[in-house]
Amino acid sequence: MAGVHAFDILGDPVRRRILELLADGELPAGSIAATINAEFGISQPAVSQHLRVLRDNGFATVTVAGTRRLYAVAPEPLREIDGWLDRYRKFWDNRLDALETEIHRGRH
Repeated sequence: MAGVHAFDILGDPVRRRILELLADGELPAGSIAATINAEFGISQPAVSQHLRVLRDNGFATVTVAGTRRLYAVAPEPLREIDGWLDRYRKFWDNRLDALETEIHRGRH
């Protein structure tokens, strides 16, 4: 049930936002902290805790470059979530197919 554990980690809006930021590419911890502070009003040590949770649970990687820590998304846990969601995809795929049919009918 890796997917369920992943939802526990990603249940926090700050951690989800950090992953959104990292989805565009590797970022230094200071840049992440500045953005999160501006958006959520939390301190740099609190952001560091969120980064540690993401890193310790496999959602982010960190590379030390001199005095900077560069964070990046680790895709494997996200693949696990996607796999877990696969069994539910039929619920929205069927509706999207029906919507597409209705749109085509409306054009004729």
